[in-house]
Amino acid sequence: MLSHNIASFAGGLSAKLATRSRHVCTFFGAGTSKACGLPDVALLTEKIIAGLKDEQRTTFTRMTTSRNLEQALSRLRRIQAVVEGDDIVDGLTKSQARDLDVEVCKLIIRELSAADTQTVPAQKLAAWVARADYSRPVEIFTVNYDCVLEAALEAEGVPYFDGFVGTWRARFRTDMVEASSSDLGTLLPPFFARLWKLHGSVNWSWDDGRPAGEVLRLGTTVPEDEIAAIFPSDAKYEESRRMPFVVLQDRLRRALHEPETLFLVSGYSWADDHLNELLFEAAARRPRSEIVVFCYSDIPANLAEKAEQTPNLQVITQGEAIIGGLRAPWEGPDEGVTLPPDIWDGTTCGLGDFTNLASYLSRSSSASSYDSAAQSVGASSGR
Repeated sequence: MLSHNIASFAGGLSAKLATRSRHVCTFFGAGTSKACGLPDVALLTEKIIAGLKDEQRTTFTRMTTSRNLEQALSRLRRIQAVVEGDDIVDGLTKSQARDLDVEVCKLIIRELSAADTQTVPAQKLAAWVARADYSRPVEIFTVNYDCVLEAALEAEGVPYFDGFVGTWRARFRTDMVEASSSDLGTLLPPFFARLWKLHGSVNWSWDDGRPAGEVLRLGTTVPEDEIAAIFPSDAKYEESRRMPFVVLQDRLRRALHEPETLFLVSGYSWADDHLNELLFEAAARRPRSEIVVFCYSDIPANLAEKAEQTPNLQVITQGEAIIGGLRAPWEGPDEGVTLPPDIWDGTTCGLGDFTNLASYLSRSSSASSYDSAAQSVGASSGR
């Protein structure tokens, strides 16, 4: 029976992470924040609805019946952009759409700024980034709105660049985000990690509270009477409003197409067609790069289909994996080989859980030689 050896996979990934010339990127979805105690998108939507009152609750419940949270925000912002005077769309006037948008953003910020957030997994990730000594900087992409990653990087003393320059009202620098790796390298040393928040943040605001204004990164969360710069993923109505997010998405595209890229994905639901297309295209066009996806539960059907056709797109779950285009269950390590429990607990692979993945990465090194135990495991292969 075909199977994948967990020790071979873990050792092979350790070897790849130890190659200093690699361009290493990570991509995080809501599952990583959930591992730190924050709600995922479904629970966040439930909490927002519970926090709204009266007609706003009824309206937003109806809007999210057939839309996800970002699509609902997009709809609210489209209404604000096109409705004039007392005209009504979806039961909302322009002012009512703005009031609901502000209230939803307020609740998002409240829920994603919880005081009891557990940042240990994120700090382990940051500890790995702190020790990284790659020839090119580590690039961290995320679609999460919270500031867990920023808090972890700062707690570990990791310098990073997120596209903004400044502290209290930092301004987005399109020229620096669009710069090539070599050009940006003349401005920032490679030990500065890159943090790219593709869908905005709870501390991003529109300048002076105007939705059509410039995006600012504030030194605190967005005030409760303003609309946070959280990206409505299907918005097409106003190019100036989309500018920072288009630039960041292009940064993702260019990172994926750099040679010898190792791209680690965790906590992502594969529900965003825009981003899926970028990831799938890069895997198909860059056979010497690798995308390794860690899933907490079942493999989404769209991801499984692509991974079975694309050998350099690997998918790792608790009970099975798609490696080299072959989908098969795990088998434990060979006799005499012991793995840490965050990799293998005796029956299942733990790396689909961001907490375990962060622990694994925290032990990894980008030095020219790596732990001899990892060497003995060998390269990943299907059996």
